[in-house]
Order: sequence, then structure tokens, then C-alpha cells
Amino acid sequence: MLMPKRTKFRKVRKGRITGVATSGNYIAFGDFALQSMGSDRITSRQIEASRQAMTRYIKRGGKIWIRIFPHTPVTRKPQDVKMGSGKGNPEFFVAKVRPGTILFEMQGVSEEIAREAMRLASHKLPIKTKFLVKDEA
Repeated sequence: MLMPKRTKFRKVRKGRITGVATSGNYIAFGDFALQSMGSDRITSRQIEASRQAMTRYIKRGGKIWIRIFPHTPVTRKPQDVKMGSGKGNPEFFVAKVRPGTILFEMQGVSEEIAREAMRLASHKLPIKTKFLVKDEA
């Protein structure tokens, strides 16, 4: 699973995910891409599940780029703990995704295979997505 090697500050506040993506919103590496239509937090487990679904479908052919990285730690308090007594410990990491962010890119396979692989990957994600093809102009 993806996670930072180390973090400067251990606990981060939740915050809000507003607006549209201003960076990471274009196809940079591959020929086909999966673009987010909504905003949400995507966990490292969801990213890994999507990656596995795509890789299995294309049978190790072609190349896949993961364009998002889970930097943000999410804390949880243990079960049956009373209110108060501070913030919980970091449990997992998430990537904050805005509408328009490119999540995955693919190259080296046909469009039908890429479309189906991205469809399988999108089922593992908590947001609506759109399949994009790079313009050959």
C-alpha cells in the first residue's frame, strides 16, 4: 500500500475539499486516463485495490501510472472510549481528490481493454469517474 515514508506533523485536521482540480488535471504520461467527477478522500487501500483490478485485467501488458498519492493521515480513537482526552492515533492515509483530478493513466493496450480495466478500477473507488482518451493532435 502507498504511504509516506515519514511525515513532519503526525496529525492533520479533516478540512474541506472544495473547488475543482487546478493541478494534476491533464493526461501527462499515458494514452488513456481515469478522471474523478466528484470530491472525496480516497484511501491507500482503495488505490491499491483499483491498481490490482487494472493490472489483473490487462494481464501485465501495458503500463499503469498512479497519479494520486495518500499524504494525509486519518486518525481514529479506539472502540468504547469516552469523549474527550485528545485526538486519536493515525490509522491510515488518504489522498484528497477534487473534481477533474486524473487518478490513473494507462498506455500500451487497446482502447477497449483500457476502458474495461478502468471501469473495473472505478468500481473500487468511492467517487464517480470518467474515462478519457488523449487527443492525438
